[in-house]
Amino acid sequence: MTVEIREVTNNRDLKAFIRFPLSLYKNHPYYVPALFMDEMNTLRWDKNPAFEEAKARYWLAWQNGKIVGRIAGIYVPKHELKWGEKYMRFGWIDFIDDAEVVAALIGEVEKWAKEMGMQGVHGPLGFTDLDREGMLIEGFDELATLATIYNYPYYTKHLDALGYIKDVDWFEYEILLDGRNIDQIRKTANLVKEKSKVHLMNGTKKDLLKYAPQLFEVLDEAYRKLYGTVPLSKSQVQGYINSYFGFAIPEFIPILLDENDRVVAFGITFPSFSKALQKSRGNLFPFGFVHFLRAMKKNDTADLYLVGVIDEYRGKGLNSLLMVQIYDAFIKHGIKIVEGNPNLEENINVQTMWKFFDNRIRKRRRCYVKHLS
Repeated sequence: MTVEIREVTNNRDLKAFIRFPLSLYKNHPYYVPALFMDEMNTLRWDKNPAFEEAKARYWLAWQNGKIVGRIAGIYVPKHELKWGEKYMRFGWIDFIDDAEVVAALIGEVEKWAKEMGMQGVHGPLGFTDLDREGMLIEGFDELATLATIYNYPYYTKHLDALGYIKDVDWFEYEILLDGRNIDQIRKTANLVKEKSKVHLMNGTKKDLLKYAPQLFEVLDEAYRKLYGTVPLSKSQVQGYINSYFGFAIPEFIPILLDENDRVVAFGITFPSFSKALQKSRGNLFPFGFVHFLRAMKKNDTADLYLVGVIDEYRGKGLNSLLMVQIYDAFIKHGIKIVEGNPNLEENINVQTMWKFFDNRIRKRRRCYVKHLS
């Protein structure tokens, strides 16, 4: 059948763009929808602070009167400025198992990239490293998380056929809180605490929100060398705080402060919202929030999103302090399983954190790249 590509130019079409995966993955046991409200805030040209500099275009593929695919093309000037690469990003890519559909969608991004003077296209990526990124290439029988992409196995076949190759891979770990070696970690943490003179921020959600902007300063420093990262503006930082910290449980977000109450390290974890998102189909309202409240109160699984340590304290054992605090909070709340966020395959520092626990690599995802002639 003939494929028709239509560009998204209004909020009605943008809603259809966001909703398309719900039909593509209907009743799929491992697919987890994104939170609709967050998707709208990220993709709307008048909502996302990234559009102060970035540009984005979205396309839908139609066949026989039905939407059969979607893709976003994203130009982030900060990427070229930081990395020296004239690359266009693609993201929010979903499609039926049809080579013509995929070629038509990717073709729109490549055409725009050439018009913008770009020398390559890579993805799946978002506006920043905090958006969903990486195409799943292993672990298709594992439940997705709020922060990660799920896709069918056939996606990679079509990207390969169109000349896209591996740029980087990420691993995702599953960690079991079996208590093994926790006494050893606790002993190390006590020594580190005494020697480094750092202390844990103890407070309410109000206190957490006070320190939240500093977390992103640490994040920018700690993650600056990681693939695809770009500096965040103050308005972007506030946007992420507004979007995600409303669900925060202070115990699940340990913050380490120095003698001057400066943030030097942190960890960000949440109870798993995967099943809540499945049940609510990505909607908080009118009744979806009930599933999220249940997930916060009773859950045996948590998601580990970010861990950051400033350069000055790197290699001084602060991870042990974070691990003890997270472990104690999880045990108190009945958490037995931790799902790690994607970590670059060469990021040995993060991977060695899990050697004290029973762990396994449950997923691998990839960023593809194609150099344009």
